[in-house]
Amino acid sequence: MGDLEAKQDELLRQLRHAGPVIVAYSGGVDSAYLAWAAHRALGPRALAVTAESPSYPASHREMALRVAAHAGFAHRFVSTHEDQRPDYRRNAPDRCYHCKTELFEVLDRLRAELGFDAVAYGINQDDQGDFRPGHRAAGEHRVLSPLLDCGMTKADVRALAGAADLPCADLPASACLSSRIPYGMEVTPAKLAQIDRAEDALRALGFRQLRVRHHGELARVEIAPDEMAHALDPARAAAISRALHEQGFRWVALDLDGYRTGALNEVLQIQPPSRPA
Repeated sequence: MGDLEAKQDELLRQLRHAGPVIVAYSGGVDSAYLAWAAHRALGPRALAVTAESPSYPASHREMALRVAAHAGFAHRFVSTHEDQRPDYRRNAPDRCYHCKTELFEVLDRLRAELGFDAVAYGINQDDQGDFRPGHRAAGEHRVLSPLLDCGMTKADVRALAGAADLPCADLPASACLSSRIPYGMEVTPAKLAQIDRAEDALRALGFRQLRVRHHGELARVEIAPDEMAHALDPARAAAISRALHEQGFRWVALDLDGYRTGALNEVLQIQPPSRPA
């Protein structure tokens, strides 16, 4: 724990040096731990802010409220409207850039209104491995990345969040609902709401780590490898199919490769076949 304590001490030092700070807080473990640390370092000069929009799952809202109440840090909601941005709705591979631009513009205005010095968000060391254009938006808006600056990995954050008794310490990783829609297919509030209901229905069946990828009338379900045997049980598979049909999908497919982060980014790595000379 010594190395972790040293990283946490450095995080608290950086946050105290940053001055009054707004933390972009989704309710996930990274942003929750950062909000907890900011509260510990700055007290009332730290504010956790959760952005509400159609792309934000209802279950995340509940967790955000629960963790903030449990940890005792100041918290508020703001509305973002990335769904009104044409570049977000058209869902090119840089969609996340336009979403985060909307978020950081809203938080910048709130920071100026409240007289805070900075905005921070919870990117960690491991987040650099995937394609994440939202980080470019953070750089353009000079958003602080204290977990990354302290060299914290996802495992570090989970361990420190557990030591801080945060209820989300073991919460599975999750992303905004638009990440379930393949690039090139328009993002709409109706699709996002359908995905949110579908994933809630699968969690109600007992699954913990999952994604419902929206392919028009087809739902492609990703389940964590350690839950796959449960999903393949005939009775449980029938329950999955029934639950997603009830949410308006015509066809339901179980992805045998299972859940993995950034699954929709896999198409970006496919090289076109070479043409003969």
